[in-house]
Amino acid sequence: MKPRAITAFLDRYVIGQDEAKQTLAVAVYTHFRKLALADGADSGLAQTKSNVLLIGPTGTGKTLLCQTLARGLKLPFVTADATALSQSRFVGDELTALMLRLLEQAGGDPQRAGRGIVFIDEIDKLASADEPERAGAGRAVQHALLKIMEGSLIHLPGGATIDTRHTLFICGGAFVGLDAIMAGRTSYGFIGTSDSDDGRIIERLNSRIKPTDLFAYGLIPEFTGRLPIIARLTALGREDFVRIMQEPADSLYRQFRELFRLEGAELVIDPPVFAQIAELALEYKVGARSLRGIFEELMTPVLYTLPDEAPGSRIHFRSLFSAPEKTAAGQGG
Repeated sequence: MKPRAITAFLDRYVIGQDEAKQTLAVAVYTHFRKLALADGADSGLAQTKSNVLLIGPTGTGKTLLCQTLARGLKLPFVTADATALSQSRFVGDELTALMLRLLEQAGGDPQRAGRGIVFIDEIDKLASADEPERAGAGRAVQHALLKIMEGSLIHLPGGATIDTRHTLFICGGAFVGLDAIMAGRTSYGFIGTSDSDDGRIIERLNSRIKPTDLFAYGLIPEFTGRLPIIARLTALGREDFVRIMQEPADSLYRQFRELFRLEGAELVIDPPVFAQIAELALEYKVGARSLRGIFEELMTPVLYTLPDEAPGSRIHFRSLFSAPEKTAAGQGG
């Protein structure tokens, strides 16, 4: 899939984050073009590996982007939590277990597993711990990840071997406080091009997250060097939440309409309800993660009685703060 096709597929399931989608699409496309070079001839380009770092607040779609990307490209995909890795006494065993799961997702095919995607979330937690012991554990995990992310042969129990030189590693984290580090650094000034170009170039350079910013945050230079591509996700707003509930191919509204249809009923939700749910989600401050919980709470009383009712009813939500209107089978409304 070319970059435009990749972003088009992501657009079907992930709302917003256009810049991050484009960065990720180009990174993945380039990654597999490099693999084609590696299969054909010895090339300096083929030997370089461009893993990706996704930075953005919680609930902005980092995991969803990676899951959707892997589904669209039909690649084996596994996810791990960096916090859990840092709490483990045997990080190497945890990483082996992670690659075993990747092998399972590849149907037991080591070559296909080696061309999969590994997503490691909350990578910022390896850097921002205040306690010396936890900070040391975070650095230990970063060191343990170096070789596997750069590319090495991982020998698994049972005799299988996965070559991670072809595996795309994507790390994600909120990196709370990174903006303050960026604001305190020296900015670029005059470059010497035309006036119209100066502003755009300087703004882009100054808004870019630099490796030194990540060093200051607490990531070790060697680990940061394994993540040369950085994509930033922005916080989601009210309109984003409204769209998320309705527009994606697997949106919450579509899911619940299908669930009601299986019970022989029709679910109708008016636009003001989505706006009210979005307002609540904003107050929870955990991004799009809270939308499902609010939706489930809204639907639970109806779904409790719906299976016992005669098919053909119509459930109409006009407000989040009032009971839904229920029209029984055979009645107008």
